[in-house]
Amino acid sequence: MQFTIFTVLAILTIVCSALPFNKRAPSYSIQVKSETDFCSFMPPKAGDDVGATENDGIPFCTNSSLGGQVFPTGYIKSAHYLSTSDYVQVTGTIDRDAYSLKESDGGGQYDNKDIDNVTCNGYKYFVNLIEPDANIFCIRCCENQADCKLGISTFGCARIVPGNYN
Repeated sequence: MQFTIFTVLAILTIVCSALPFNKRAPSYSIQVKSETDFCSFMPPKAGDDVGATENDGIPFCTNSSLGGQVFPTGYIKSAHYLSTSDYVQVTGTIDRDAYSLKESDGGGQYDNKDIDNVTCNGYKYFVNLIEPDANIFCIRCCENQADCKLGISTFGCARIVPGNYN
């Protein structure tokens, strides 16, 4: 039996249409505007380990118009905003229990290297850490990647995003 190129293409089309499509990673456009209007990435489910979800965190925000779900009630305890010509950031404290995060969870870093298709205040670079064991968080949206200090997550918020953690 001899197949023509058209027969082969028809068979491939039928086979491919029967296979499930791979899901494309979601894209997010989040905002960090003030100490009362901002977003932060978090594990996709309450109680998930932060470090284990660095590749699939989802944004939570002070209100849904900023690009994510609304933070659980009582999760954000304090927030401090800083804006420069190169970046904007929010640093502060959380109540890990409001999202069932573990006291033993040393945290992790969500950033543009691990989560693709994100803009943060229109910038393509961001760094965001959550440290449940210390009850702190930080997020910085950067015009230049050098201002986001990616790849040193073990140093924690205070070193990567200096700011107020009271």
